[in-house]
Amino acid sequence: MSKYLVTGGAGYVGSVVACHLLEAGHQVTVLDDLSTGFLGGVPSGAEFVRGRIQDAAEVLDGSYDAVLHFAASSQVGESVADPEKYWRNNVAGSLELVSAMRKAGVRKLVFSSTAAVYGEPEAVPIAETSRTSPTNTYGATKLAVDHLIASECAAHGLAAVSLRYFNVAGAYGSYGERHEPESHLIPLVFQAALGRRPHIAVYGDDYPTPDGTCIRDYIHVADLAEAHLLALEAAAPGEHLICNLGNGSGFSVREVIESVRRVTGREIPVVTADRRPGDPAVLVASAERAHRLLGWRPSRPQLDDIVADAWSFALAQEGAGA
Repeated sequence: MSKYLVTGGAGYVGSVVACHLLEAGHQVTVLDDLSTGFLGGVPSGAEFVRGRIQDAAEVLDGSYDAVLHFAASSQVGESVADPEKYWRNNVAGSLELVSAMRKAGVRKLVFSSTAAVYGEPEAVPIAETSRTSPTNTYGATKLAVDHLIASECAAHGLAAVSLRYFNVAGAYGSYGERHEPESHLIPLVFQAALGRRPHIAVYGDDYPTPDGTCIRDYIHVADLAEAHLLALEAAAPGEHLICNLGNGSGFSVREVIESVRRVTGREIPVVTADRRPGDPAVLVASAERAHRLLGWRPSRPQLDDIVADAWSFALAQEGAGA
C-alpha cells in the first residue's frame, strides 16, 4: 500500500483517479480549494484537506510516496481574458508544489497535462514529438509546467510523468463531469436532451471531414484513470516521461450528437453556427508511446459506451437536483 496526495481531487478527473487509487488499496489525501471541484466528488475513504496548491507544504511529509497533480484553472476562454490568474494558479502554484515535494522528500509526480500544448497540429495523429505551439494561455501554462517538471527531474532527480489528455468524457459510478460554466460537447448535448437549453450549436459544417464537422478524440475517464496508476509504476528517478492519452481515432460533432440521440432516446435540436476561430478540423492523438511504455490501452473505446456512462451520471445529478 502506498500513500498519495491528489491535488484537485474533488474535480472531474481527479475524483475518478482518487477513487481508482482507493480501490487499489492505497491511502489518498485530496487537496482541493473547491473553487471548481465539489465536496461530493471527494471519494469516500480519502482524507480531505481544503486548500490551494500553494498549501501543499502544510500537507506533505515523508510518509507520501507520490503526488498526482490535477489542480489547475482550465477554461480556455477565461485564460485569454484573465491570463494572470492562469500564470499564478497553474505555473506559480505548480512551482510551489514541486518545491514542497523536494523539501518533504516526495520524489514522484504524475502531472495532468493537455493536448492544448500542441495548438494547431501540423499533422494527425498527434505524437509527443509534434511541435508545441499553444494558441491560448491555458495551453501555454500547462506547457510551462512541463518545462518546470523537466528541470526538476534533471536537477534534483524527480521521477515524473506528464499525461497529455485529449477529450475526456464518460463517468465512473457517482463521479462524473460537471463544470460551471460548461464548455464540453457531451454535457452540452445532454442539456439540450434534458430541455435545459433550446438546442445544441454546431460550429461549422464545412470542414474537410466526412460530415463537415470537427473531429475530436474522446477517451473514457476511467481509461484515463487507469493510465495514471500505470504512470506511477513507470516513473523513473531523473526522468520526465510525456505521454499522450487518447483513443487514437476520432468522432465528429455530428457523430457525438447522434450517439446521444441513440443512448438517450431523446430529440436533440441542432442549429448550425459559424466556425469558431482557431478550431482545427481534426484533433486525434497518437497514444503509441503510452501503449509501449506504460502498457496502457483504452478498454472502453466505443462512443456509445462513453456517452451511456456519462448519461447515467447526468440523470443521477438531475434526480438529485444538481
